[in-house]
Amino acid sequence: MTRENQNQDTERMIEPETNSNEELAFDITLRPQKLADFVGQGQIKNNLTITMQAAKQRHEPIEHVLLYGNPGLGKTTLAHIIAKEMNANIKTTSGPTLEKVGDLAAILTNLQEGEILFIDEIHRLNKTIEEVLYPALEDYVLDIIIGKGPAARSIRMPLNRFTLIGATTKMGSISSPLRDRFGHSFHLEFYENEDIVKIINRNAKLLDVELQPDASQLVAQRSRRTPRIANRLLKRVRDYTQVKGDGKIHHDIAKEALEMLAIDHLGLDEIDRRLLRALIEKFAGGPVGLNTLSAAISEEMDTIETIYEPFLLQLGFLERTPRGRKATTLAYQHFDLPTPKTATLL
Repeated sequence: MTRENQNQDTERMIEPETNSNEELAFDITLRPQKLADFVGQGQIKNNLTITMQAAKQRHEPIEHVLLYGNPGLGKTTLAHIIAKEMNANIKTTSGPTLEKVGDLAAILTNLQEGEILFIDEIHRLNKTIEEVLYPALEDYVLDIIIGKGPAARSIRMPLNRFTLIGATTKMGSISSPLRDRFGHSFHLEFYENEDIVKIINRNAKLLDVELQPDASQLVAQRSRRTPRIANRLLKRVRDYTQVKGDGKIHHDIAKEALEMLAIDHLGLDEIDRRLLRALIEKFAGGPVGLNTLSAAISEEMDTIETIYEPFLLQLGFLERTPRGRKATTLAYQHFDLPTPKTATLL
């Protein structure tokens, strides 16, 4: 993400990606350990419960699992919960870090029976490594070619039975052959507001912070229906209250803290507002191509598409059309601007 264009020197508060090792450690501290403690995603939890119970009864690892959805919704947390529930060790890596076949081979050959391999950003695996993964997932064997040219020979090495859990924010970027080798594919949705409130209240207790109900509602409303953002805002409100208040988080001091962060009542920050205003003011509401919009607000296309757009689409402020992005009537109303007749009514 382009950092130099942000108005604050700190990380973007409502970015759903993990911004630092410190924040990752904070997330791990608050991460639920059991499926029963995981809030929201009811259908996924029900399916996983049946799957894991059946696998335990057969004394087998569960089938390979693919988790997909926007950043910050709990894919990594679910992977660790599955490992915990299955009483299995989990080894984690990510698509970009597996650069050579040998990297993957080293990991696979060291997996013990029933262990779990978690690959984050699995859509970024290179094709060579992906092809080596196919027989490992289907037949628990590793095909390795030794030597070059006419003298080259293939060795088939048996592997212990394991479970691969893949996580991705871009389901469409995963090839069909790889996608088909997962026994389960679960789509994590944005959370309902009441679930975010439960997450905030639970985590406030873990942090030993006194949080009043109206304050937890306020933080939840501005969390973009994303647990990671809710945790980040809770941390910032806690810090603000510690310095400016008496340590107890009530509605007014939470509102002051969030206003200082320039996050409005819908969870939009300055970058979201700049994107929408560019659409409305520079391009008459659109449609405008993603490349042009990217240049207009000095943000990378991938950042706009992955980070900003999903929530704006959820709010109904943005529309994707074959000709480009368009601002809707709701976006005009949010800025108290007159709505043109050409604007999409959602």
